[in-house]
Amino acid sequence: MFLAAAIQMTTLDDKEANVRRALALVDEAAARHAQFVALPENVIYMGPEKDKAKTAEPLDGPTLARFSVKARERQIHLLAGSILESGAPGGRFYNTSALFGPDGSRLAVYRKIHLFDVDIPDGARYRESETIAPGTDAVVVDTPLAKIGLSICYDLRFPELYRQLSAKGAEVLCVPAAFTAHTGKDHWEVLLRARAIENTCFVVAPAQFGRHSEKRVTYGNALIADPWGTVIARASDGEGMALGPIDRTLLERVRREIPSLSHRRL
Repeated sequence: MFLAAAIQMTTLDDKEANVRRALALVDEAAARHAQFVALPENVIYMGPEKDKAKTAEPLDGPTLARFSVKARERQIHLLAGSILESGAPGGRFYNTSALFGPDGSRLAVYRKIHLFDVDIPDGARYRESETIAPGTDAVVVDTPLAKIGLSICYDLRFPELYRQLSAKGAEVLCVPAAFTAHTGKDHWEVLLRARAIENTCFVVAPAQFGRHSEKRVTYGNALIADPWGTVIARASDGEGMALGPIDRTLLERVRREIPSLSHRRL
């Protein structure tokens, strides 16, 4: 058993301030004995689109280096929920998660596959594909804690990705997100619990919360769900975290009682 923390933040347009706040929340989670800490999508910038490109970095850039140092300093597994990664084809970027181990090494990289191109009835318009290139690989990494499957936000609506992750052995599914307030109130928890139940996995879902700009408001409700679909931890409004146990004994029991993964027919 280990303790996981799903961080909830209100990231704004000051990159340095956002990074400092993220690191402070990681420190807080580690002080509360979390061994696995997950940060939300867009952890270092949620400001005007016209300035977003200025925040892009390569995988070996300074921001991920700071998260690597923090993982080593705190002796934890740390998921940098997502940053804007430079170097994608056609002058675009990737929306990228990176997982670091307790020695600071980069254990895995996941680039968001499903891109959010949606017109929301509240008046907000999103065209992620205009600046972001899709990733191509479903990523599961075997760590001493658990086998961890990676995804980002809008991926949550595509259950076939999580089937690939569970088929690759995932025991914990990570969903760092910046879900809109409009969709989150009806869909966020339902979808997370469904992914947990249908794949008999724990789900760790860090989240953005609150108002980031005139038309960008996110839902929050960072949470952890167990393989039965029960929400075992949830963040309250504002910045903070959902802190809950990842219990392999429970995982094994649920998979014995409901062995649906072994009953799949393709």
